Amino acid sequence: MPAGLSWPEAAALALLAPALLVALCRHLWALRWSLSRDRSSALPLPKGSMGWPFFGETLHWLLQGSRFHSSRREMYGNVFKTHLLGRPVVRVTGAENIRKILLGEHTLVSTQWPQSTQIILGSHTLLGSIGDLHRQRRKILARVFSRAALESYLPRIQKVVSWELRGWCMEPGSIAVYSSTKTLTFRIAARILLGLHLEEKQFKDLAKTFEQLVENLFSLPLNIPFSGLRKGIKARDTLHKFMEKAIQEKLQRNNPEDHSDALDFIMNSAKEHGKELTMQELKESAIELIFAAFFTTASASTSLILLLLKHPSVIEKIRQELMSHELYHQCECCPAGSCLDTLTAQSRDREKPLFHSMAKDVHKEQSQPPAPLEEDSLQPSALMEPTVPQSNPCTGPQLPAPKGQSCHCTSHISLEKLSRLRYLDCVIKEVLRVLPPVSGGYRTALQTFELDGYQIPKGWSVMYSIRDTHETAAVYQTPPSSFDPDRFGASRPEAAGRFHYIPFGGGARSCIGKELAQAILKLLAIELVSTARWELATPGYPTMQTVPIVHPVDDGLQLYFHPLQPLHGHEA
Repeated sequence: MPAGLSWPEAAALALLAPALLVALCRHLWALRWSLSRDRSSALPLPKGSMGWPFFGETLHWLLQGSRFHSSRREMYGNVFKTHLLGRPVVRVTGAENIRKILLGEHTLVSTQWPQSTQIILGSHTLLGSIGDLHRQRRKILARVFSRAALESYLPRIQKVVSWELRGWCMEPGSIAVYSSTKTLTFRIAARILLGLHLEEKQFKDLAKTFEQLVENLFSLPLNIPFSGLRKGIKARDTLHKFMEKAIQEKLQRNNPEDHSDALDFIMNSAKEHGKELTMQELKESAIELIFAAFFTTASASTSLILLLLKHPSVIEKIRQELMSHELYHQCECCPAGSCLDTLTAQSRDREKPLFHSMAKDVHKEQSQPPAPLEEDSLQPSALMEPTVPQSNPCTGPQLPAPKGQSCHCTSHISLEKLSRLRYLDCVIKEVLRVLPPVSGGYRTALQTFELDGYQIPKGWSVMYSIRDTHETAAVYQTPPSSFDPDRFGASRPEAAGRFHYIPFGGGARSCIGKELAQAILKLLAIELVSTARWELATPGYPTMQTVPIVHPVDDGLQLYFHPLQPLHGHEA
């Protein structure tokens, strides 16, 4: 104890010294970034806080979710600075600001994903490529989402959607909607986009591993034991091992009649552009396809079901539109009375949501090391996953069709038929406006430029906000917070705008798979309103988490699904 100091004074000094040290470190951290401004520009840096040394404001961002950005936007305005995931970031909101960023691709800005995302997904992806390489890869991938390719996917997607929804309706208890939509979209991605033939156990193992990869895409760039990045890398390596064997089997089969999945389109398109893809490029492209189609479409599907539940008048309008186009068909082979069920108890057990138990354990898994991944359990197989019924794709309990006849209750819906459904298109757009699956996008400043009177220094990350822009756009006639599909009707001026509505981004990096995503959502909506009704299984609606992807907190959207009674069916 220093001479002349009492015990209380010494204790106070012992506490004060670390506090002063922490304050000094934080001040030096803020000074370090203020000195990084471009001195050739007279403009100031945006307002904001750089948080704590090294960690910045990452922990606040992860804990506060959407409130992190909205609170700082209220304090600092539409352009503010922060420090997230190891990098200085300028957060941007507003149609005019975002227009400058999205149209400035390759000149003002370049794509910038967090370092952890780049490490896990790899260097051969469309997401991570820039300049001429990006343009070349986008041309190759364009075949995957061409009109001809989409037409080839639609019948199979429609059958998978019908099969999954039928299982929901037959479940006696409640359905965890987000888990169930992840099962649906992962099955579409794995079976239809990648052409994987999986036994159900393999499908579950692959899905669980992929879930671990995605959960750790946005993590601190620390490759140390038990870190999020280390878990993501381990999951990636397991998936790559599986995909390499699956791709080799595909190449060995070389059946031209079977070339109808996205991976086939990629390989054929690359050859047409004079490029032979390496195995590493194929593996990373396969994982990127699942990443792009899986979580975001599951998020949008969950939001669709939630918002339709909240607005039954919208469901009725969709039904009326389907009837006017002779697309509203209820299965006359499916009376709601007691009858034999074509799904066995065993197949029903197999079709329960794969991600329900995983969702319950998310926080536990984040705080504890995961169980070792059994790489050998993920082996390609010539056996297919449970087959979608061809003869009777309807929902609900079923009686056999009359002798000598087969059930044709559900007709194939083509892209041309979908394009006629104008009101349904408005509904899907409004779902994506109110609850866009991805809250924003990352870029890196290639040169210092101006936004809203502030300088954006060269080398800094720029994070544009989709959700905040949708919520604050002044162009809408009705409050932006309201659910109003008619705002996208041809008679309303807000339908003509561009950068106030950006669920799929814009410019050179607009989402290349947006037509497929919208088609999946439309097919799901048609199947839902034609064959089912649904209701809450909980006292109230769940809280929605928005980082990194919009979804109900703790998988809290629990619903009961029931088959609709046919319009001219038997009595219950």
